[in-house]
Amino acid sequence: MNAIIEKLKQVRRGAMFIIEGPSGVGKGTIAKEILKRDPNIKFSVSVTTRAPREGEKDGVDYYFISDEQYNEYVKQDAFYEFVDSQYGNRYGTLRSEVDSFLNVGEDVLFDMDWVGARQMRAKAPDDVVTIYLLPPSIKELRERLQNRGTDSQELIDKRMGMVLDKMSHWNEFDYVIVNVNVEETIAKVQKIISGERMKRVRQTGLNDFVNELIKEASSHE
Repeated sequence: MNAIIEKLKQVRRGAMFIIEGPSGVGKGTIAKEILKRDPNIKFSVSVTTRAPREGEKDGVDYYFISDEQYNEYVKQDAFYEFVDSQYGNRYGTLRSEVDSFLNVGEDVLFDMDWVGARQMRAKAPDDVVTIYLLPPSIKELRERLQNRGTDSQELIDKRMGMVLDKMSHWNEFDYVIVNVNVEETIAKVQKIISGERMKRVRQTGLNDFVNELIKEASSHE
């Protein structure tokens, strides 16, 4: 029995898990903990046209590319999703990067906005699973942004100004979690991942296994 289970694991197709929510809701914290605790889920390295920041490494934090290379990728339809940010930089998720994981039964986790999630679902509807995080209250959300101490008041106000637009897309997502407690939210996300891994569409070895069962059952008739 153990041999059968291991064989089915080996031929499972991976899934893309996208976590989205307004700034300050805890997306980054949840994503980091999931990656730390689950060896079968990976982080996809995106491409960007911006210059590396201090301490960033090519191929680890991002693939740093030119505008010309980016344009070529767009022409080749090489991205699962891509976006030009309001600050002039451009970002994209390469199909080849993600598929290298999916094809060997490993899952990929993304901290991505609803625009990217929509693009990815359109291109790979069977592979994409989306999770939306909501804050327990707007007051709590603002307090979290202020308490993390990384943004100026001006930037916090700007992020808060985008909350309404962000939350208006919550019902496009497969799962919705109110992030009251980090550990409870992590546990819920882990349950979602476990359940999605068992879906028939991802158990690519099941057809052969069931055919063997049918053949065996027929020989005993």
